[in-house]
Amino acid sequence: MIRINLLGQAKPKASRRPVDTGAALPALFIGAGVLFGALILGYVYYNWQHQLSEENAKIKQLQTQKTDLEQVKLQVEAFEKQKGVLQQRVGTIEQLQRDRTGAQELLDQIASTVSRTENLWLTSMVKKDNNLTVVGASASVNGVANFITALKRSGYFSNIEIKESKQDEKATAVQTFTFEISAQITPPGAPASATSAKPVGAPAAAPQPGTPRPKVG
Repeated sequence: MIRINLLGQAKPKASRRPVDTGAALPALFIGAGVLFGALILGYVYYNWQHQLSEENAKIKQLQTQKTDLEQVKLQVEAFEKQKGVLQQRVGTIEQLQRDRTGAQELLDQIASTVSRTENLWLTSMVKKDNNLTVVGASASVNGVANFITALKRSGYFSNIEIKESKQDEKATAVQTFTFEISAQITPPGAPASATSAKPVGAPAAAPQPGTPRPKVG
């Protein structure tokens, strides 16, 4: 049905009720604060997780390096042991070579001194380090003295001393004197001991008291 307003007046509009915004603002601020806090917490959590992942990766890498270094350490220790064994072998070979050369030189020196002494022969010779003990016999006391002089003149021995010199009572057919001499081996160039042998030309050591002298024709 159509209605016509004959009075020509506008129909009054219905009035609206005013909205109370005072109670909505706090809720809006709270919501915004919660949202902002959640964003901050999310950002902090993300950074923490990222840092944690990086630290775990570093730890894993360091553990791998540690394992590799332990393997290298074991290899180095094995090489050091092998090096020690090889050095010991080389040292032993060098020492044997020196002893071999020194023994040959020593024998040559002894043979030379004995050959320059008449009526004298050796029965034993013991070498310990640089100390030498010689046991032998001679037809006279002068032969023993000449042997000592030859040892001094060789320049290869020092600290030459007579430990024992006596007449061999068992040898009745020929007069024989047994002797025991100690000396220190000092090859040319080696440092001589403070108690080195007397200079060449010094009087030969006299036999021990009680040693019978050779009879004169």
